[in-house]
Amino acid sequence: MSKNKATFSKHFLWGAGTSAHQVEGGTHNNWTVWELENAKSLAAQASYQHDDLPSWERNKKLATNPANYISARAVDHYYRYEQDFDLLTTLNMNAFRFSIEWSRIEPEEGMWNAEEIAHYKHYIDQLHRRGIEPVMTLFHFTLPVWFMEKGGFAKRGNIRYFLKYVEKVMEELSTNVRYVITINEPNIYASLSYGEGTWPPNVRSKWQAYQVLNNLISAHNQSAKLIHQLKPRTKVSVAYHNAYYYAGDDAWLSHVTANILQYVSDDYFLKRVRKQCDFLGVNYYRSWRVYGYRIHNPETTGQNDMGWDLTPEHLEQTLVRLHDKYGLPVMITENGVADDQDELRKAWIESTIKAIMASMEEGVDVVGYLHWSLLDNIELDSGRWPRFGLAAVDYRTMERTLRPSAVWYGKVIKKLRKV
Repeated sequence: MSKNKATFSKHFLWGAGTSAHQVEGGTHNNWTVWELENAKSLAAQASYQHDDLPSWERNKKLATNPANYISARAVDHYYRYEQDFDLLTTLNMNAFRFSIEWSRIEPEEGMWNAEEIAHYKHYIDQLHRRGIEPVMTLFHFTLPVWFMEKGGFAKRGNIRYFLKYVEKVMEELSTNVRYVITINEPNIYASLSYGEGTWPPNVRSKWQAYQVLNNLISAHNQSAKLIHQLKPRTKVSVAYHNAYYYAGDDAWLSHVTANILQYVSDDYFLKRVRKQCDFLGVNYYRSWRVYGYRIHNPETTGQNDMGWDLTPEHLEQTLVRLHDKYGLPVMITENGVADDQDELRKAWIESTIKAIMASMEEGVDVVGYLHWSLLDNIELDSGRWPRFGLAAVDYRTMERTLRPSAVWYGKVIKKLRKV
């Protein structure tokens, strides 16, 4: 990598992330119920949804198999987490983002599972033994079945159940946790679960999606206040899915449309939670170019295995915009590329680090970069075929193998941590 004036402090968090349902295996929540009900239809739909992807011929067999969409053992992280934490050490990382599976902690309303709490305590202890900073997420898309039967986050009154869970986790598990993410990608959850209806509970109502988003605003704000009361030194945020919208020409309509889309996508939510955030958790994967009132991305950027345009360099503009608007430190809580052949990941990571350094040159306080993801995993309604992992997982044997890009990245981290 080329020289840059910006340097990373010894406290900078270099790490990777996962979420419980996507890696642990053996979960029972609203997603596992939905998977069993929809696996056959998801497999049947895969051909006409994905047959235009560059990776389709390689992934067709898996994507059209109903078993692909049932998490089951996932990648067995629940039992292999110490082995997986050793990968972090091998890669010279000092941070790891994970989520607590609410349905494990409270499988029935008001019934707390002491064994699962003990599991997560040991989990966090093992991170600390390796010098790894835990970044704990409380809600990463999956919810207990009993909570969803009460209406989930579609009912404002149900926030009280979430707060009881937050309080329990903070009382039991937060002793050695400095960073807490309350909610992962609230905008994506509200949109796909209640707007487009492609995720459980499959509601198609823009009005209900709007209500859920506002309920999640309240859930975060109340949770953050509670966390700060219980553990005043804890740093709290959301992990927000940020996309960068930009005008493709000088036309006033292009600029106005880009600004409106940016506000609806990001700022409506963020400006309502900023006072209850100690930093901003940024999940960045792509950008959108606007011409007039339409999005028309350039065809020269290339695509990942899921057909997403590759614009890691626009992370710089994303971070600068957020800094200028909100003035908070930033942690990149997700950023990665679906790349089963490992042909794109090295360039993606290199461009990402350059974008981080460029934003730091412009005054952005970036406290960490957590790559998505440490392991190949269950990518929710896409199943196993999109491979984001720094470590490849053989789904039959569960063997982990660091990809060449990961080995290279580990050496980069080692060099940058010494600067």
